[in-house]
Amino acid sequence: MAAVPGPLPPAEAEALVRALQGTELRDIGGQGWLRQHEYVEKLNMHGILSASAGQEQLLTELLVTHAKIPVLIGELISVEIWKHKVFPVLCRLEDFKPRSTFPIYVVLHHEASIINLLETVFFYREICESAEDSILDLIDYCHRKLTLLAARKCGQPAEADPVPPQELQKQAETMEFEISLKALSVLRFITDQVESLPLSALTRMLNTHNLPCLLAELVEHCPWSCWESGKLKKFENGTWHVVPPEDQVKMTKLDGQVWLALLNLLLSPECQRKYRFDGFNKSQLLKLRAFLTDVLIDQLPNLVEMQRFLSYLAVTEPAPPKKDLILEQVPIIRDHILKKNSGKWEAIAKHQVKHAFSPSEEELKFQARRWAQTYSLDMMEALAPDKPRCRVCGVEAAKRCSRCRNEWYCTRACQVQHWQKHKPACNLMAEVPRSVDDL
Repeated sequence: MAAVPGPLPPAEAEALVRALQGTELRDIGGQGWLRQHEYVEKLNMHGILSASAGQEQLLTELLVTHAKIPVLIGELISVEIWKHKVFPVLCRLEDFKPRSTFPIYVVLHHEASIINLLETVFFYREICESAEDSILDLIDYCHRKLTLLAARKCGQPAEADPVPPQELQKQAETMEFEISLKALSVLRFITDQVESLPLSALTRMLNTHNLPCLLAELVEHCPWSCWESGKLKKFENGTWHVVPPEDQVKMTKLDGQVWLALLNLLLSPECQRKYRFDGFNKSQLLKLRAFLTDVLIDQLPNLVEMQRFLSYLAVTEPAPPKKDLILEQVPIIRDHILKKNSGKWEAIAKHQVKHAFSPSEEELKFQARRWAQTYSLDMMEALAPDKPRCRVCGVEAAKRCSRCRNEWYCTRACQVQHWQKHKPACNLMAEVPRSVDDL
């Protein structure tokens, strides 16, 4: 049996971190950009394995030493803009009939890879500090994602099939949900450092975006849980699970992230001094009292302090925030990218169709080999939080497609049912050698 993959050797991890660099929006999907995606993906997997082994300090030090957190934040926002400005244009082009949609999927997945990497490392104070001015852009990014999350209708999203570009839009919507949940975790880690954040960052979280009220909205509507056919489902570890009756009152990791962020933002003396406890904000925050049950507080005892604060808030009129005369910083990364590419979205889409998303059969095979190196099966299984599940019905699976070894099934009946959808990807991956020398 093959050894379980471990974190990268320190020298290789440092080489990957050093190689990280920003790219132009126009170059997304190209060969140079794909190399950057490989670096990010390898560091992402390295970060998860290192965190599991309690060895993530090395990656943290490398990202701080080489000042790469602002680079990652810039790339995160760049691919977010591409997804909202270029991708819809791409899907509307009548003459765009790609041989494979996987190159586009890689771009959509790039945002998820970066936010996952940031979630892994932002636990550390030095990472938050090394973001410098780009922390404002990251706060704005997290706010956009949490706003989408709060507006999302409860319920399990429909599964999309990886076929024509129009179907990729459904995949992007499904992926957006998971990205938003990662952004929630990143935001909570940022709020852990409220005492060391720049004043502009605090003002942006409290007053520009009113994050306390937005987080209260998430507590009230809880988009990562829903009732379906009389059963409670919760989204954890990348999938929806039916929750047994005895576990329905248990706090999930996502619930905990929201409450911890609220504790950080409402109970800090500096935050209380700057936040506007006006009539609307006060009424929204007082709704939280209904959720602070004894069962919840038993699971997160710090919430006793929140309960006391809300009781005090209900019977008092806090003083208005003190107006400081300061020069406020503003985020610049997103505005810079938007201004630079304004009015060029269709031209960028056509350029990328020609140079990035219409590869020949040989180019596709070449790139498939590189993907096979990056996404090795042993590595994927080491990263998986749960045992594999059937691609069709979702139950625990013990059988794998013998050709591509990428899909799992519980029975042959499920494999036969899924074959027509799986066949194109299976044919492509089956042509990739099991062992690939460095190219």
